[in-house]
Amino acid sequence: RSRDTTPLREAATMASEATPKDESTASTTKKSQGSTSSRSTMLLASYVMIVGLWAITQKVMIPYYIHLVLLVSAIMYAACHHSLVLREDKDSSSSSSEGGISSSQGEVLKKEDAYQFPLFGSASLFSLYLAFKFLDKELVNLLIGLYFCAIGCVALYATIAPPSYGPSISMDWKYEHRLLPKFISPLEIQFNVSACEILVFIGCMIFCGFYFSTKHWALNNILGICFCLQGIERFSLGTYKIGAILLIGLFFYDIFWVFGTDVMVTVAKNLDGPIKILFPRGINEETGKTEFSLLGLGDIVIPGFFLALLLRFDAHKADAPMANIHASFPKPYFMWAFASYVLGLCTTLYVMIVFHAAQPALLYLVPACLGSSFLCAVVRGEVKDLLEYSEEEEEEEKEKDKDGDDKKDAKKSEEAKKKD
Repeated sequence: RSRDTTPLREAATMASEATPKDESTASTTKKSQGSTSSRSTMLLASYVMIVGLWAITQKVMIPYYIHLVLLVSAIMYAACHHSLVLREDKDSSSSSSEGGISSSQGEVLKKEDAYQFPLFGSASLFSLYLAFKFLDKELVNLLIGLYFCAIGCVALYATIAPPSYGPSISMDWKYEHRLLPKFISPLEIQFNVSACEILVFIGCMIFCGFYFSTKHWALNNILGICFCLQGIERFSLGTYKIGAILLIGLFFYDIFWVFGTDVMVTVAKNLDGPIKILFPRGINEETGKTEFSLLGLGDIVIPGFFLALLLRFDAHKADAPMANIHASFPKPYFMWAFASYVLGLCTTLYVMIVFHAAQPALLYLVPACLGSSFLCAVVRGEVKDLLEYSEEEEEEEKEKDKDGDDKKDAKKSEEAKKKD
């Protein structure tokens, strides 16, 4: 019987190998279309959660700890899925560790930048502390407010992403200077905008102007949410190792500036700008003003960079359709880290309420994100794949090519010396 079935098995194997590539491609395409034809229910629910909480809290006082956990979770989920647009199509023959992001869509963090990030962050934070201590508080907030209104207008416009409807206005102007040094590039202005885009941008300017004049907490939260969405969507940590370096560095940064000094708390309370999301927690009976709890954008954006990287790693492992935020695929690493992030956020709130003191959120969020993701890799036996995954392949290849050219030049120079 074994002799009879062996030829049949070999024939079946040969038939499967002889299947045209077009058929496999067609089946893959159908699978991709089937997984992307419907919109993600969870992603749509996160949009509804963000808008609904913002609207409801204008009239109803929700317990701030519930408000914080629900809103931040929705922002994190939506922003990480929007970062899927960064995925760059790679050739099928590339290695399994290659990810890659589209260079036109986002920026990739380098290892050197990850090491220096806590240092530059500390310098900026302490500079703000000195400014509030020795300069006029209103003047400092005026300058910072103007800056954040300008970039807030751009972030709000990018979040709305208006369609190109109606007549368009284009310009292509270039001025070749003669008096300035040659290394200074000529002045060049190029744009092509539609009437719809112009109207939306004007609306964003009016909104930011209204926020600047009122500084209302609800308008502050809109700009803060836009900063989170755009930051996480457009920025990549490059590799898991770089993400770990950044998170560990900021882990100690947060602990030092919150527990070791009063710098972080002083700047957070005095800085009147959309660098934090405010959560109403009650009305002061003496003053009649609303009291707020706050969460800095860094406690959302920094872990968000890491969770977005894990989500793109999940998409890479599942060979999900490129740049599709509604694609359906297994997300073990992202879901483990996302659940741990929410748990870390709840732990931060619990400790803050029990001890009645400000807490460095990254003290709880960093171990939660790093520990859960690495544990997931250990359980799945994919530690090597996770550590080798990279989204900066193009830069690495350029550096390798450059090193190879330098070695060739060195060899040529040595040979020339020997001949001489």
